[in-house]
Amino acid sequence: MLKFTSTEHAPSAIGPYSQAVEANGFLFASGQVALMPGTGEVVGTTIQEQAERVCQNIKGILDANGLTFEDVVKTTCFLADMADFAAFNEIYGKYFVSKPARSCVAVKELPKKLLCEVEIIAVKN
Repeated sequence: MLKFTSTEHAPSAIGPYSQAVEANGFLFASGQVALMPGTGEVVGTTIQEQAERVCQNIKGILDANGLTFEDVVKTTCFLADMADFAAFNEIYGKYFVSKPARSCVAVKELPKKLLCEVEIIAVKN
């Protein structure tokens, strides 16, 4: 049985998708970008500011499911510019201290000209 996440502590879905879906003990979260929950406004102009907001949005989804960053087993990170890789890692490393498996790729463009997006898979123990 699938359980869908809907929390006001992360941006609402703006299309035909869910913030996150739980299936068979795993939580699959949609990619989070630097939008402020409730308003949908872009937060920050630097990679550090945006990565911080992304991680706060992920925290909101994890909290809504009784999970923490320690429960994350895989992330996929999308950067608009690979030149931001080191600065992005500074912020990412503050949150993902358990060092989950990760992919990080550069993309041509993200919605609203944002600088980064992160999706996660977490396990419920």
